[in-house]
Amino acid sequence: MSWKLTALAPRGVIEAALLAHEDAFDWDPEIVLSGSEIAEDRPDDWQLEAWLARKPSKADKAAIAALFPGKAPRLVEEKLPDVDWVTESQQGLEPIRAGRFHVHTPEHPPLGDPAVRDFAIPASQAFGTGQHATTAGCLEMLGEMKARGLVVRNLADIGTGTGLLAFAGLHLWPRAIATASDIDSVCVGVVEDNARSNGIAMGAGPGELTMLVADGMEHPLLKARGPYDLIIANILAGPLIGLAAHFAKALLPGGHLLLAGLLETQEPQVRRACRAAGLRIAERKVNGDWSILWLRKRNGGAVRASRPGVLPDWSRAW
Repeated sequence: MSWKLTALAPRGVIEAALLAHEDAFDWDPEIVLSGSEIAEDRPDDWQLEAWLARKPSKADKAAIAALFPGKAPRLVEEKLPDVDWVTESQQGLEPIRAGRFHVHTPEHPPLGDPAVRDFAIPASQAFGTGQHATTAGCLEMLGEMKARGLVVRNLADIGTGTGLLAFAGLHLWPRAIATASDIDSVCVGVVEDNARSNGIAMGAGPGELTMLVADGMEHPLLKARGPYDLIIANILAGPLIGLAAHFAKALLPGGHLLLAGLLETQEPQVRRACRAAGLRIAERKVNGDWSILWLRKRNGGAVRASRPGVLPDWSRAW
């Protein structure tokens, strides 16, 4: 059985609480937070929702209340039926068109346009069905990168969720070596199923996708497969800030970084961390309240690999 705590407050108050949550390094990972507007015709009225697999304790409530400066709004406690709420919330999602891509659940038909790549992504326990503004914005930005002549031989999608952005990268650069990773092990099966249904080959060679469970860039195979031409990371602002230097280290000189998962209000902090790591903005897009950033690594100050993405023998049997 699961439980939910809900707090109602103006948008700015909820966004500030979400920012405080990202800075709370001792946060209990069993408490999952989200913020959203209550209704489309009330854009300034938001709610903070906290999901738990247990009945909320006084300490749980105090931790959530501490995210709000001053007096916290009232927390309404609700006992929920035993349902996979991530999957349930994604049921009935309408298809979206994002640049060169059309993303739909299996309940909807493909677009059938030869100029557009259809991806069927079912509701699942992983984030990234394409309907969220950050994922859709990344799809559009990847198409723009391709249109501007970007050549990618070796790419990584960090925090891949459903695998959608890695699939899009392989569609645009079909001979690239591709690596996808997520901190959540449930994503392995999700990505493999989605790859199978969308005609994406799993493996270690060109045009194939390797899926890993990793925290950020901390995996021996992620390190062995670098340096990368392109790294994609659609996660959260806090981790993006913490990983900026690691992303830069893993990129070729002149390499590209696509970041999303940050609110527009969080963009200055993320860009500051990237600038300190030697990454410069090439293009930005705002989709709703969310920023999508295309950055490039400076050409100097790093050793260029002669054969980027070529794997050592030990890694091919991973």
